[in-house]
Amino acid sequence: MGSELSGKKVLVIGGSRYLGEAIARRAADAGAAVVVAARDAERASAVASELPRGSAIRLDLTDEADIAAAAAELGTVDHIVITASAHHNAPVSELDYPSMVGAFDAKVFGPLLVAKHFAPLLPPTGSIVLFSGIAAWKPSPPYTIMGVSNGAVEFLAAHLAVELAPVRVNAISPGIVDSGTWDALGADTKQGLLEGAAAANLVGRAGTADDIAEAALWLLTAGFVSGETIHVEGGARHA
Repeated sequence: MGSELSGKKVLVIGGSRYLGEAIARRAADAGAAVVVAARDAERASAVASELPRGSAIRLDLTDEADIAAAAAELGTVDHIVITASAHHNAPVSELDYPSMVGAFDAKVFGPLLVAKHFAPLLPPTGSIVLFSGIAAWKPSPPYTIMGVSNGAVEFLAAHLAVELAPVRVNAISPGIVDSGTWDALGADTKQGLLEGAAAANLVGRAGTADDIAEAALWLLTAGFVSGETIHVEGGARHA
C-alpha cells in the first residue's frame, strides 16, 4: 500500500478533523503528498503542517466557484477522498428545507461538483472515495434525512464509476466510530453511545478512526474495485 501511494497526491476534502484527518495522516504515512481541504482554512493548514509533504487549500463543497478555483490551483491530483457531512436530524414534522439541502450538498451535490471539476485532473489510475453511513441501512427516527442522503451516496458511487471510468469511484459506509465526533457529548454520554453501538453489531465493539482510515487507503490502491460501497460497521446491518 505504501509503495503504491508514494509520490501520489491525495486530496482529502474534510481532512481537517475527525475521520478526514485520520485518513489524511494515514495517507501521509503511506508516502502520499496530502492536500488537506476544508472550509476552515486555518484548521486545514494546522493539520497539513504536521504532515510530511502536506499542504492545505480552502474548499467549500456548497460553492461551485470555490470548487473550481481549488481545482485550478491544484492542477493535478491522483486520488480524492470526501468525508464531509452536514446532519439534519429532525422528525419529518419539523424538517427545515435549507438544512435538508445542506445535508445533500455535503453528501451528493458537492461531490458531484467535485467530480465535474476534478475528474479532468485525475489520471486513468486515479480514484474518488465517497462517504455514506450506517443510517442509510438502519432506518430510525429522527434520522430520515441522514439515512436518505447517505443512501444516495451508494448510487452516486455506482453512477460516477460508470461515467468517469477508468477512474475508480467507491464509497465507505461507516458504523458508529470513535473518531472525535462524539467528544462534545461528554465522557459519560459518549461512553454510553459507544457501548450501545458495540451491543448492536456483530463484532461487539465500536469502530475506530483507524478502522475507517485502513479501509480508505485500501480503496485508494485497490485497482480492480469500482462502483462499490464498502461497509465498515462491524456487521451492524445484520445484527
